[in-house]
Amino acid sequence: MRQVAKGNMDAFQSLIEAHQARVVGTVAKMLGDDVDSEDIAQQVFIRVWKSAGRYQPTAKFTTWLFKITRNLVFNELRRRKRHPVTPLQQEEDEHFFQPVDTVAMSPDTALLDSELNDAVQLAIDALPETQRMAIVLRRYEEMPYEEIAEVLGISVPAVKSVLFRARAELRENLRKYLEG
Repeated sequence: MRQVAKGNMDAFQSLIEAHQARVVGTVAKMLGDDVDSEDIAQQVFIRVWKSAGRYQPTAKFTTWLFKITRNLVFNELRRRKRHPVTPLQQEEDEHFFQPVDTVAMSPDTALLDSELNDAVQLAIDALPETQRMAIVLRRYEEMPYEEIAEVLGISVPAVKSVLFRARAELRENLRKYLEG
């Protein structure tokens, strides 16, 4: 980040290459689609570039990066609530970032796996913003509780509570799949 703050584009490019996939994946999981994921991820890195001179290494870089990601995702979610968009045509595979290997599966198994993936994504999408972000950071980014607490701006016990409530809600929403 010191090099980025000095305007070193090679350092910035390396930083993007190292973290872009995680940021795009997190944004896609938070928004429930990938339509705006790359745009939001690009905004994250624009903010990183603009804020490079003010960056203080008091925490891990990724924690700071995911705070920026969280802020932009929450802004986008609020914008979507205020200005809902009705698609002209429903995408055939809204959640394509969760691939199912249908080649090695029987058609019945592939259909059930696809249905389960869609149900899980819909259940995650239905969670409140903070719960959804906590689940995504813990499950998909494998962040420790301390980092999640810093990204969300809450205490570690609060993170555990948020995750407990989110998991309970996911269990309830996915009960028919878990019992079968």
